[in-house]
Amino acid sequence: MTLKQWLDLPHRFRWGGVGGDDCTTFCASWVAEALGADPAERLRGTYATQEEAHAILVAAGGLVPFMTSHLQPLGYERIDAPQDGDIGAVLAPVGSEGDFKEIGAVRFGPLWAVLGPHGVSARKLEHIAAWGLRA
Repeated sequence: MTLKQWLDLPHRFRWGGVGGDDCTTFCASWVAEALGADPAERLRGTYATQEEAHAILVAAGGLVPFMTSHLQPLGYERIDAPQDGDIGAVLAPVGSEGDFKEIGAVRFGPLWAVLGPHGVSARKLEHIAAWGLRA
């Protein structure tokens, strides 16, 4: 399945990555589709709220160390120039007050695909870290 085909599937926002995905397990689901190995397998179903997800990220030292620790064992490395299908930590607007938050995203052309409560959207966002598989 191509990245576009995968992004066009119906995606449901659900904390904990069971019966849907949150912004971080969304990336893990793409990795599972592309590689056949799910970097979030041990975490799925272990949390069910935004607060519980936040606690996991805090315990890991933040989103970037968390994503690194789950992607590196699968062969992903930090990169500067992300390409289609690469994984990123991006700064995305959240809420109606103009706040920005670090969330997981999948590179799609010049955009980053993210999953939120209203589904998948692709936006031009700034990445703070990116990971890819390079030969």
